[in-house]
Amino acid sequence: MAIRDILILPEKKLRLISEPIRTFDKPLRALVDDMFETMYEAPGIGLAAIQIGEPLRLITIDVSKEEGVKEPRVFINPEIVWSSEEYSVYEEGCLSIPEFYEEVERPAKVRVKYVDADGKENELEADGLLATCLQHEIDHINGVLFIDHISKLKRDRVVKKFAKAAKHGVSPSLAKDKEPSHHIG
Repeated sequence: MAIRDILILPEKKLRLISEPIRTFDKPLRALVDDMFETMYEAPGIGLAAIQIGEPLRLITIDVSKEEGVKEPRVFINPEIVWSSEEYSVYEEGCLSIPEFYEEVERPAKVRVKYVDADGKENELEADGLLATCLQHEIDHINGVLFIDHISKLKRDRVVKKFAKAAKHGVSPSLAKDKEPSHHIG
């Protein structure tokens, strides 16, 4: 297992549409292990493979609430097959857009079809934080960032701030929020 570097905005790879996974082998399991180690270290509650430079339709999530209790979940080739008409608002953050948080409105419930690490097909209906996290991470594998769900004015400011920081090789902010529930993925 290894902690991988997380790609940061304005990295162009974050806008790639990830490829489906067809082979369930040791390298895939190693990638999943690396993703969990990277996600927990960040700290975050979700991570898409593209965020560590792997354009594969793979996400890892752990939205467990209890301190010291881990509930790691792997979603391969996830697809939202149903969304509720009811919406909820959650203050989202992203490991690829560190230290920026904004309220995002998304469907309150979703049904997701996916394959687990053993290649078995599954379907899950989720609400609350898990539904938000799934939508956030599935957006990532489709080349969409959570800032695409906020106003153009706010999005443009964030993109400009991160582009300027990248140009100068500095962090866009000095504040560090170590609360994993704020860093969806």
